[in-house]
Amino acid sequence: MADTTLILLAAGSSSRFEHNVKKQWLRIGHTPLWQFVAQNFAKTGFFSKIIITASATDIEFMKLYSSEFLFVEGGATRQLSLKNALNFVESEYVLVSDIARACIETNFLQTILSHKEKAPSIVPYLNVTDTIVYQNQTINRDDVKRVQTPQLSHTQTLKEALQTSQEFTDESSAIVALGKERYFVLGDEAAHKITYVHDLNKIPCLTPPSNDTLSGNGFDVHPFEPNKPMYLGGVHIEDIEYGFAAHSDGDVAIHALIDALLGAAGFGDIGMLFPDNDNTYKNIDSKKLLSDVVTKLHNYGFEIINVDVTIAAQKPRLANYKLKMRTTLAEILEIDQARCNIKATTTEKLGFVGRSEGVAVWANANLKYFDWTKVEN
Repeated sequence: MADTTLILLAAGSSSRFEHNVKKQWLRIGHTPLWQFVAQNFAKTGFFSKIIITASATDIEFMKLYSSEFLFVEGGATRQLSLKNALNFVESEYVLVSDIARACIETNFLQTILSHKEKAPSIVPYLNVTDTIVYQNQTINRDDVKRVQTPQLSHTQTLKEALQTSQEFTDESSAIVALGKERYFVLGDEAAHKITYVHDLNKIPCLTPPSNDTLSGNGFDVHPFEPNKPMYLGGVHIEDIEYGFAAHSDGDVAIHALIDALLGAAGFGDIGMLFPDNDNTYKNIDSKKLLSDVVTKLHNYGFEIINVDVTIAAQKPRLANYKLKMRTTLAEILEIDQARCNIKATTTEKLGFVGRSEGVAVWANANLKYFDWTKVEN
């Protein structure tokens, strides 16, 4: 329908989900939940534009997955995210839904959209079948409605309704507060919202994540710089008077490892996350960068299987440091030490490494998706 835009809200932190992974990044096969939901809405052909709100930390990574949708940076609250998205809505009507409401049937959407002229706000609801007690008083359950999304709104009315500092938990409440009407249509029990881990058991359309192994490789080099401490594989290399020329501490092994991890996840490269023209990262400890990457991978639904790092160095000699590198990196990666392999070699005095001008590192990493079907709840 050319007169309707869809806004999907996906900028939340998933704080109530109580797991490392954000619920919008749970995998359905290979597809993150936010994309799975958006694609299902797109297949209906009902919308002239689909807008997805994303957090500041997520938005660039979401863009790597699809150019089909418009991504808008969200705000600190649901309402602020919605207001940001509404700036890009030009159609007469706007349908707003939450990524966490993953199973929306086409017939359910048609029902909502078919009533668009009944009121400025069209709201699906579910009846309450249990006894309701409010402030120790039993109230008539027939007077109570469980409000769902998606909700259809007249765009200009919704924009006007949100020009306030008052916070609303849904669009219809804001429109009613403006003095306008809402029209209720019967909702769908299958359109259950994922809030807690145990809610996943109530979502019929979700299939398990793929069990494929995702592989990535990284390569990095740094030349030596005199009168600077050397850090390699997260370890201080002692009794030498040179380190690496770099914007950060120059830990070439960690940099290659970060690229391998990002490559396996399909998340670009180290320069995308930590640009070398940003003074935030000037002389930063590369272990901190690696820790940030591990957290991001967990947030986005990945688990690290193993890593393998090869360090090519004519000097310094690294035999006495490999085990410490292994234990240091394994702790940051949150994997067993046995799955963090460190190798050191020379280039038999060939090339810039052989001439003792710097160090080169190759790294490989394997990831898998977090399997939400095995979470105890």
